[in-house]
Amino acid sequence: MAWETRKGKGQYYTRSRRENGRVVREYIGTGPQAEQAAQEDADARANKALCAAAWKAGKETAEALDDAVASLDQGCDHLLAFVLEQAGYHYHRGEWRKYHDRPQA
Repeated sequence: MAWETRKGKGQYYTRSRRENGRVVREYIGTGPQAEQAAQEDADARANKALCAAAWKAGKETAEALDDAVASLDQGCDHLLAFVLEQAGYHYHRGEWRKYHDRPQA
């Protein structure tokens, strides 16, 4: 998407796009039609940049929330382990079991 000048004969507008893995240039022309196409392309690029920024901000917010939830989950695990140990349980091969004869502390 560029204004080009060839051999000093004024400016014309072109667009580049991919088709079947190749870059194809589309000649738009000169005058009001080309200026309108250039403005539409500029608006599309600006909109794409805004969407990318919003997506990045949302991703960062979600990551911060994930970190907070992981921290809360870890704290709950520690609290649960403490309470169960105080109640006479121990963690054995992936599950909590009650001591038959609780060892003396």
